[in-house]
Order: sequence, then structure tokens, then C-alpha cells
Amino acid sequence: MKKRVVVTGIGLVSPLGTGSHELYQRFLNGENGIRKITKFDTEGFASKIAGEVDFDEGAFIPPKESRKMDNFIKYAIAASEIALEDSKLKIDDSNCNEIGVLVGSGIGGLNFIEQQYKTLMERGPRRVSPFFIPSVIINLASGAVSIRLGAKGPNSSVVTACATGTNSIGDAFKIIQRGDAIAMIAGGCEAAITPLAVAGFSQMKALSTRNDEPEKASRPFDKERDGFVIGEGAGILILEELEHALNRGAKIYAEIVGYGMSGDAYHITAPAEDGDGARRAMAAAIKDAGIKHEQINYINAHGTSTYYNDKIETKAIKDLFGQHAYKIKINSTKSMTGHLLGGAGGLEASILALTLFTGKAHPTRNLEVKDPECDLDYMPGNAQEINPAYGMSNSFGFGGTNASIVMKKFKE
Repeated sequence: MKKRVVVTGIGLVSPLGTGSHELYQRFLNGENGIRKITKFDTEGFASKIAGEVDFDEGAFIPPKESRKMDNFIKYAIAASEIALEDSKLKIDDSNCNEIGVLVGSGIGGLNFIEQQYKTLMERGPRRVSPFFIPSVIINLASGAVSIRLGAKGPNSSVVTACATGTNSIGDAFKIIQRGDAIAMIAGGCEAAITPLAVAGFSQMKALSTRNDEPEKASRPFDKERDGFVIGEGAGILILEELEHALNRGAKIYAEIVGYGMSGDAYHITAPAEDGDGARRAMAAAIKDAGIKHEQINYINAHGTSTYYNDKIETKAIKDLFGQHAYKIKINSTKSMTGHLLGGAGGLEASILALTLFTGKAHPTRNLEVKDPECDLDYMPGNAQEINPAYGMSNSFGFGGTNASIVMKKFKE
């Protein structure tokens, strides 16, 4: 018999702040974390804006350790510690072998790579840090969290571009569901606001160049959208087997009930024009949940603010849900934070859980000019009391990798 899996802790490191459920009010307020880039000189760059993280690194990582890791690992550690504290789950000798970590990143330690390459070129190979390799490889997010928290159970890492966080949570859900762990620390992280990443995305014409109005640059589903805004941070959930959570009196945010994924087999960066891959991922998650399509009444969309993603995600939702699509409340967290790439799915799954827990959904910012190709209810304006019974979070990545998860409002 499959185990039931619930969310008992949330940890966020985001452009809107660092914390757990108390941070959600800032999202409900429709606040915006997108500003001019401060991490490097943007002279000559087409896009000069981002959703940067500003947090007290020393509160989580001693300076001596900080020098040994890239920011994506730091964000993962901080968010995991926040989530674990929020859950009040204690990891000790009695349970450490049954608690695992599954944290992914889309790009990994690009900032450290750029720094160390400069050192190599300017000062020679003997000046490259001995910590270079473990600072940049993606599975060190899971490794560092495991070491820090003492979790000795299943340990893995996912790399599926912008679907990473959702795949990580979905895979962790399945590990608990089949009985291989009692709890998992799961999510995504990213720290790719670097000269090389911004230049690369800019050359693809993927980034918004609304540099004079940073807070209005990320405008999912709006007709005047001109690209996504790069963001950074981490979103981590504590997933726990239901009986274990109930036995210790844990607070339960939501129950995870479905997970689906698919491949477009179409293009290295563009989504399939018919939206079939996205549709099949959502359909698989609903089937896994064992519910009817009409029971989904909220979707946290991938909603990147790019022309093709928003149009094709909308088409996929309409193709899957038919007329019911027009009754679903849909929002995009990226309208306030920018796109956290591999960290997006972790942040947005957290928002999904908080929406189910509070009954309140945040607005989609900057949706001002109606696009006839994007004609669903994307919740512009203010937060709404929607009290969804079931909700979904979507993440779609380069390479045509698609992932969706379904959660339900918790009831014993």
C-alpha cells in the first residue's frame, strides 16, 4: 500500500526575502523583488535587471566554510535549515538513516567557475582553489545539506533545467510513498546571476530588457511581455510520511498526491508548439493523484513571461481541462521574483502548499494588457481567497523536460 506524503516544513531564500510561511504575506501583498543587478557591472549587457537574493549568509554558514562553496549551495543550506526548523522535525541517531535529501540545481556553481577561471588565467593553476570542484558540482547541494543536518537516508540530485525543483520534490515524494524513507528534504536552488549567464540568456533573446522599469519587467501572460527576468534563491520542503508526521504532532501544510513528467522531443530551448508535452505532464500528475480533472481548481503556472511559454502553457491547460480551464485560478510567482531557473519549482511548490494551507492565492503582477492567446483567469490585481481543494504546480525546462505535481488541502 502506498504511503501518504505530507508537507510539514517550508524554507525559502528568495528575492522577496528569507523565511517560511510568515514570508508568504509579502507574496500575497504582490510585492516585487526585481531590481537593477548589483552583483556585477552591467555596462554593455542588454538585460540589466534580476531578482537578487539579499540574506544574512553568516546566520547560516561560518565564514571559513563560506569560502568553500558557491552561492547555490549556501542558498540550499539556508533554506533547508529554515524548513527543518519550521517542521520541528528532529534528526538524530534514531531516525537519521530514514531521512534523505534530494536538492537539485539547473546550472550549479557558475559564479565560482567564472571566478576560478579568471584566477587560472591571471595567476596560474597553483592558485586555483582546492575546493573548486566540490564548490561547483550540483549534487553538493544535497551533499552539503546532508552533512550539515545529519540526514543519512536516500541522497540524490536532479538536473532538469527549469523543471529541476519540481522533479526533485516529485522524486522525493515517490521515495517516501514506496517506503524507502520517512522524510525527505527536497527542492531546488540556483545562483546564476553572473556575467556569463546573463550574457548567454541575453544572446538567446530570452531576457526582458525593460531595464528602466525593473518591477514591471516580469509580466507573465501580458501581451507586452518581452522575456523573463533571471532570479536566484532556493525553495525547500520537508516531505514526511503521514503517520510519522501525525505521531509527532506536526503542522501539515498540504498533502502531495500526484506527480507527472514528460518530454517534448522537439527543440533544445523552445516548448513544443502544440503544448502536448506540458499537457501530458499535467495529465500524468492528475492520474497519479487518482482524481478527476475538474477537481483541480488552482494552478501555480510556470508562467515565465516569455511569448512562447505563456501562450503554449495556456494552450496545454485548455487542451487538458476543456471548458473547466476557465474556472481554474492561475497565478505566476515569477511575476514577483523573476525566474529562479532550477530553484523555481521548489519556490513554487512552497507557494502551492501555502495557498492550500491558507486558502489565499497571490496575484500575478504586471498583467495589464490582455493577450487574446492568453485568456484564462491569471488573477491580476490583488490576492484572492480561493480555498482550493486541489492545486497543481508546473515547471517546464530547456530540452523539453516537463514536470507537474498535485497537492490537496490536508484532511485526515
